[in-house]
Amino acid sequence: MLMRFDPFRELDRLVQNVPGARPAPMPMDAYREGDRFVVHFDLPGVDPASIDLTVEKNVLTVSAERTWQRQEGQEVVVAERPQGRSSRQLFLGEGLDPEGIDARYDNGVLTVTVPVAEQAKPRKVEVTSGDGRAQAIETGTSAG
Repeated sequence: MLMRFDPFRELDRLVQNVPGARPAPMPMDAYREGDRFVVHFDLPGVDPASIDLTVEKNVLTVSAERTWQRQEGQEVVVAERPQGRSSRQLFLGEGLDPEGIDARYDNGVLTVTVPVAEQAKPRKVEVTSGDGRAQAIETGTSAG
């Protein structure tokens, strides 16, 4: 078996095991897809019942807990996975609709979908010219 010693990784591991130390934040990807924003949080090994999503004003808070209890007769050789409660906050832009947030947990990934608010979506405005002909002009604001 090939083993490599990385002093920085060992230091990170030691700091994570200090009582009261905060677990590493949950990694995420976020992107806009049409009229919604999609955010994926990596939460492997988390009990779905421990996941909490709250929205207060324009802040979305995601928290979850991962626990592992050593069983009788188990000898732990390596314990690198962070345990305990972790959380992450996202600031939602004015052009998003916090009332329409949807969340789904599947295969260790929490997917949160935030729709763009109706008033922030691009819309057509009809403009008439001096000769009475109507012409549609697209207007809009950016969300996020």
